[in-house]
Order: sequence, then structure tokens, then C-alpha cells
Amino acid sequence: MERAGKQKYVLPFAALVMAGGAAACARAAYDLAGTRLDLGLALLALLTVLLGSRLTIQLPRAKVHISVTDTLVFTILLLYGGPAAVLTAAAEALYTSFRFRAKGITIRFDGILFNAALMACSTCLAAWTLAACLGRGVNPAHVPNVVALFTALCVMALVQYAANSSLAAVYTACETDRPVWHTWNKNYFPTSLSYFAGAALAGGLVTLRGAMGFYAAVAAATAVTIIYLTIRRYIDELKASVSQAEQAEHARAEVERARAEQAERHVEELNHYVTELKRTTDELQASKEHFRHAAFHDPLTELPNRALFTNYLKLAIERSRRQPGHNFAVLFLDLDRFKMINDSLGHTYGDQLLVAVARRLKGCLRQLDVVARFGGDEFAILLDGFTDPNDVVRVAEKLQREISAPLTIEQNEAFTSASIGIALSTTGYERPEDVLRDADTAMYRAKDAGKARHEVFDELMYTRAVTLLNLENDLRRAIERQELRVYYQPIVAIKTGEVCGFEALVRWQHPERGLISPGEFIPVAEETGLIVPLGQWVLEEACRQMRVWQQQSFAHRALTLSVNLSGKQLSRGDLCAQIQEVLERTEFDPRALKLEITESVVMENADLAIQMLTQLHELGIQLSIDDFGTGYSSLSYLHRFPVNNLKIDRSFISRMGLGDENLEIVRTIIMLARNLGMEVIAEGIETNEQLAQLRALSCGFGQGYLFSPPVAADAAHALIEQQHPTPTPPASDAYQPEHSTYLDSSLVM
Repeated sequence: MERAGKQKYVLPFAALVMAGGAAACARAAYDLAGTRLDLGLALLALLTVLLGSRLTIQLPRAKVHISVTDTLVFTILLLYGGPAAVLTAAAEALYTSFRFRAKGITIRFDGILFNAALMACSTCLAAWTLAACLGRGVNPAHVPNVVALFTALCVMALVQYAANSSLAAVYTACETDRPVWHTWNKNYFPTSLSYFAGAALAGGLVTLRGAMGFYAAVAAATAVTIIYLTIRRYIDELKASVSQAEQAEHARAEVERARAEQAERHVEELNHYVTELKRTTDELQASKEHFRHAAFHDPLTELPNRALFTNYLKLAIERSRRQPGHNFAVLFLDLDRFKMINDSLGHTYGDQLLVAVARRLKGCLRQLDVVARFGGDEFAILLDGFTDPNDVVRVAEKLQREISAPLTIEQNEAFTSASIGIALSTTGYERPEDVLRDADTAMYRAKDAGKARHEVFDELMYTRAVTLLNLENDLRRAIERQELRVYYQPIVAIKTGEVCGFEALVRWQHPERGLISPGEFIPVAEETGLIVPLGQWVLEEACRQMRVWQQQSFAHRALTLSVNLSGKQLSRGDLCAQIQEVLERTEFDPRALKLEITESVVMENADLAIQMLTQLHELGIQLSIDDFGTGYSSLSYLHRFPVNNLKIDRSFISRMGLGDENLEIVRTIIMLARNLGMEVIAEGIETNEQLAQLRALSCGFGQGYLFSPPVAADAAHALIEQQHPTPTPPASDAYQPEHSTYLDSSLVM
């Protein structure tokens, strides 16, 4: 990554300093080459490299440490000259950097070289300055003028400090992309004292050497070092002891404070306990009332719940027994499409809608009537005492009008409706559960009849409910006993009359009732969820049968198979995986499969439909919208669906001969499909007149009783054979592959 700001100058600047340091070291080595080195210099250099950075003195009330390194380097400079000092300083910087790196401190290799070069450059400048002040060849130890020596030492320390700190500040400022002055002032200004102190100590050592001799000075310095280390260790231990004592005192104070606070809390708790004890009886009474209310009321709407409503209903039944002519009615109410509202707008929105509906229900009833919420979007109403059943019907109509009026939820208008089932006491009930059962049955009857309406329970409903329950049980057993059959209705090309494929339709051969119409058991399968295993079975059975027909003749391989897909199947997340498993088990080509989904199912949840249909389309499966024109389609959604075919509903086909308007509807659908790149299949063709009209409109395909009703597999096979007979292979002794023309003619077809 390209560096920005001052960071791009880091490497050039470091290279410049390292070049200067290398030059200084090279010149120093050259100058020392002809000089005779003594044991004192070797000893001082070794002490500087090994121990210089390890011995530091912290200045009082400051975060500054005086390193012995500066003192030793200055001492070598004063006693043995600049070349020895330059090489010793560079060596000490290298050794110290590698030592820090070995301890885990991150220092780049170029940083190590920079540190060594920095020390070489600054020491070289200090040596030049000292020589300029005292004169070349003058031994500082023999300078008689103390003022001159002190001045020279101060200038030397100042030059060393200025060179070292300024070069280091520039490097750090470039690396961190910060101002140089700010970096120097914050990081390097406080270190100035260490250089002057080091120079002063070095001057003292040099003076001491002149008075005592070199080895006596070394011995004295060693003794001072030992004393210093001993004193520092003692001070460290003393600090540790003081810290431990302070910690112990602090801990004791904390314990005392905690005890005092605990005692204070105990007093407060005792006072609070005494106060609460006085109020216990009155809290207990309120809790009793609260729990009683919670046990018999809905927490959201504050209406009575099922348990309390059942108690009221028991009283109404007993009253009607004791008082002939006293009638009551139960209205079971369910909001239409509430699940869709809850799923699309959220549970909070749905809860507010339920509260608003509960408020309107209470506003429509008398004081003696009871309205309860049973859970979800179900409400029950008890009308106790009426003379005319029509009064109950009028109440139901009033409730529906109030609920259908716009509601304001979260500053937006909301619309809903209700299906109501009515059970009258004139039927003669003895148990509350029987009344609720019949009202619930009537409510579902109202939903089946189109929603937003009411139905009064009668015996026919009960009989129908029992019949449906028995039908459901029989249907579950029918799947297990393999009583279901797949029938096939041909789909033909309207222009040529050629059979192009079949639609697979399920039939139920009941062992007692005979052949049961799909219109009777398919809704039961949808409601109970049995449509999922039923649809899976139909798909696999039809794919297996069509695969057999396709393998019988090359001419049959172009046949397609259409299978209906229910809304419950479409909403399952594993639908694509299940269909793919069926195709793999039956070895059926997905390109020959057409899945049909009704228009109403597609538009019920368009976004989910787009997602699922896209996944099916990616498998190579063709998709058809069934019963097109009977639901509400949005053209903005229609072009987004990966659909290959539109199936015109039979109701439009049957009315084509009744007027130009119906014919134009069919024409419009065909033109719409053509513009969207889709094929059109007309359902319910029953007359030659309808066929001629569709042919004139250039409709591609059709199916209906004019061609054939849905038939069993053997009859469907006969239709195929009439159109494309399966060729009989010649006898083995007369078979001549090079003279056969069957494959060539089949390829042309």
C-alpha cells in the first residue's frame, strides 16, 4: 500500500542517517587502526556495551532515566578520543537493540541499524565539538582551567543531545505522520538532563583518574556502582514494603467501610421489613385479586378468556333449562387474513389491531352481553336473552360493519373483516363445549363460503363436519393403502392436433364409495396438510410413468408432463430438494416437466413465489400459471416471474361464443403471453367452435373433453400409440442395421 504524508520520507531519511553513521564508523576505524589500544579502553568499552543501558537512575518526579551509557561514552571520548567513542557508542546501540528484540519488543532490522547510525553520528559531532573547544590533541584530563573544561563538557553534551534528539524526532515524526516539533517536545525534550548529567559524571571520572590513576578510578567507579545497585535494591524493597503496607491499610479500611455499610444496610432492611410487615396483609389481598384477574382475562385486550367465558356460558345453559323460553346465542368470530397482516406488518401492529377490534366489539354490545378473546384472532360473544333469532343475525351484521370500517393503527389506516359463526340455544345444548364446537363449525363454513360473512349452525353443517372428518381419516389411509390413482389428460397442439404432453391429475378409488371427485378431497388435503405427501406421490408416480413411455419410442421423448403444485408445497423451503430427488430417482429429464401453480397462489405471496419459482427454473423445469385470469395479477410482478406458460381458465373458453367481450379477453391474454415470451394453453375446450376460434387467435396448445377427458395410464398410452405407434423390431435373422430408416425418420420428426 502506498504511504501517505510524511511516512513516505521514513526510508530515505533512515538511509541518509545510516549512510552518515557508516561513514563515521569507517573513519573512526581508520583512525584507530594505527593507534595502540590499552587495557583500560577495552575494559571501558566492554562495560559500556554490556552494562551501560542496564544501569539507569530515575530523576525524582519525572519519567526520565539517566543511563550510564552516556557517562561511559563521554568518558571514552575524553580519555581516548572520538574514534573510540564513536565505535563504542555504535556497538552499544546494536547490542541493546538486539537485546530488546530478543525480549519480544518489536524492533525492525532497519530500526536497529538506524539506532546504531544515530549514536555514531551524534557521538562523532560531539567529538568534533570537543576538539574545537579544547584544540586538537589536548587531553581534557590535563586542562588546568576548570572553567574551560566545564564549558567544553557542556557544549559537548549539548551537541550530543541536539544531534541525537533531533534526528530521532524527525524519524519518529515521519513514521507517525505528526509534526516534528510536537514529537521532539513530547518525547525527547525531557531527556536533555541525562546528557548534561552524563557529561558532568564523565568529567568527574576523568578528573578523578588524573588524581588517582586509571585503575584506582576504575575501582572507585566499581565501588560506587555496587553501592548504587545496593541502595537502589534497598529503595525498591522499601517501596515494595511501603506499597504492601499501604495495600494492607487500604484493605483494612475497605473491610471497615464494608462492615459499616453492611451494618447500615441491616438497619435499613430492618426498618423496611417492619414497614413491609405492616403492609403484608393489604399486598396479599391485592395479589389475590390480580392473579384471579390474570387467570380469567386476556392480557392483551383485558377481555375475558376462554375459561371465564365458559363459566358464563354454563350459567346461560342452566338459566335456559330453568326458564323455558329464555334463549341465548354464541357468536364465534375470526378475523380474515389476520395471519397475513401479522406476518407482513409485524406482531406489534397485529396486537394493536386486536386491541382496536376488541374495543369496537365491546362498543356494539349490551352491558349484559359477554365478549371474550380465545387467543390469536378468535373472539367469542355471548348474547344472553333474545326472543327473535333475527335479532342475533342483526347483531352479527352490525359487528361485521363495525369491524370492516377503517382502523387507525400507527397513524395508518388498516382494513380487516370477520367471519362469524352463530350457534343458537334453540338447538338444545347441555354442555358449553358443544355450543362452542357448533359455533366454530359455522364460522369455518362462513370462511369457506367466501369470508366476511356469517352463518347460522344447523344439522347439515354438523353432518358435513363429520363427513369431512371421516373423509380426512379415509384420505390418510388411502395414501397408505395406495388407493390413489394418477389420470392423464392430453395437451395437444391446436394447429396440428398432435398430442404434445399430458397433465397428471389425481383420482381416489375409494373401496366403498367408488371414484371420489378431486373437488371433494383436494380441499381437505389442503386444509390438513396432506396435500404435501399427496403431491409428492403424484409427481413421482407421473414422472415414472412418463419415463416408461418416453423410453418406448424416440418419437415419445418429446412428450411433456404437467403436474399441479399447491400453495402449501410452494411455501416449503425444501421443495426444490424434494423435486430434485424425485427427478433423480425416476431418471426424468427436468426439461420435460411443467409445474403448474394457480394464479391466486402465486399472487398471495409474490416475493416468496418469485424466490421459489426462480430456484425451480434454475433446475431446468418449465413453469406454468394455471387458471390465469381468475385471480388478481399485477403486471409489475408477472414479468418478474420465470414463467414459461399461461393456462387460460376454462371459464373464459366456455364463454367465448357468448359475445365479443369474452373473445377479446382471450385474445388479450394470448397477446400478453406472446409479448412476454410465453406459450398459451387453453383449458376446457369442449366444442369444435371453440377450437376454431382458438386456432384463429393463434393459441398454441389446448386441453379439454373435445380431445379426451382425464384417463388412466393404459388409455393414455393408447392415445400415444394412435399418434406414434411404437415400431416393432424385425426378426433377429433379418436385422440389417445399415438398411434401417427408423432412426432417421424419427430424427426428422
